[in-house]
Amino acid sequence: MTTSNGWPLVALSEIVTPVQRSVSVVPGETYRTLGVKWWGEGAYERQTIDGSETAVKTLNEVREDDLIINKIWVRHGSVAVVPAEVAGCVGSNEFPTFECRRDCVLPRWLHWYSKARELWQKCDALSQGSSGKNRIRPEKFLTIEVPLPTPAQQETIVAQIDRIADKIGEAKSLRTSANKECDQLCRAILRDEQFGPPTLTPMHELVTWRKPDVDVVPTKTYHFAGVYCFGRGVFRGQVKAGNDFAYKRLTQIREGEFVYPKLMAWEGALAVVPNTCDGLFVSPEFPVFTINEDRVFPEVLDVYFRSPSVWPLLSGASTGTNVRRKRLNPKDFLNYELPLPSNEAQVKLRNVRRKMSELQSLHDQSAQLDALLPSILDRAFRGEL
Repeated sequence: MTTSNGWPLVALSEIVTPVQRSVSVVPGETYRTLGVKWWGEGAYERQTIDGSETAVKTLNEVREDDLIINKIWVRHGSVAVVPAEVAGCVGSNEFPTFECRRDCVLPRWLHWYSKARELWQKCDALSQGSSGKNRIRPEKFLTIEVPLPTPAQQETIVAQIDRIADKIGEAKSLRTSANKECDQLCRAILRDEQFGPPTLTPMHELVTWRKPDVDVVPTKTYHFAGVYCFGRGVFRGQVKAGNDFAYKRLTQIREGEFVYPKLMAWEGALAVVPNTCDGLFVSPEFPVFTINEDRVFPEVLDVYFRSPSVWPLLSGASTGTNVRRKRLNPKDFLNYELPLPSNEAQVKLRNVRRKMSELQSLHDQSAQLDALLPSILDRAFRGEL
């Protein structure tokens, strides 16, 4: 088969080869572990562990330019080409790894294709299993066909994408710097005790768990929301027909509610629903809570739970022996004690956040920047760049 512009469509099995570089796990030895972020955001070094901290007997080492996937989350874009800074890290068998055949494919070509929506959609279609545990078997992953121009054409297109991505990166860096300063100011307000020290308060006094309330109709469509890891908030996800998923009930989220995915909360996937996601749907894997605004403002929860220093505390409240399968049960979340600021501090935070709304044009520009690269990649892999 070929693309509309004549490029051949080639199965991954023809251009990458499965590889396992087994490393024996020994208590007392340290191991740099890796992860693969969702939505094509790449592989990263997660943490260094002692061999006594894992039950597995062997781990697999990755090298620069390997193609790597997370079997469970590849349908959410958890696929990447390993960068130099992650080379030498190790992962479990949940992270199948492949070597690129450099005579026919540039690792950089697959790097950019790993960020293309069409690849994630192909992975989603091949994932199997119960909801929340859908996995893709490596042999199935290798059947996916990718557009493959000649190496010379790949090099030309990759160079074009790199130049455009650099420009987008510069603009996003300026935006990120401004956002970071805003976040630091808000966190400083929560830590400031000029209005008195905070009071440790269990979450069940501040929020109410709202159970799924929408019966799924197979013939209807539902626009889903998701929650990014690392404190990046709620986003608009895919639109799916009721007969395309197994859930019998969903929750329709509303602006100002609090939501997180059970499986990824400990990596900072918690947030207050913004108005842009009002009315979207989430599965039962996403507990939803109404906020008692007589006790706590939504802005306080949003700032607090987006703070990286808080996420390890949630990891301790999460259950599961496998670090990648830890889940934050709603009952455990409701027992979590939040350092509740005084009402005066909460009012100050709310006023600052409202003043920051004047930067909304910056956020609008941010959304345009975030949408630009996927659009460029769609064009690139259709041969229209």
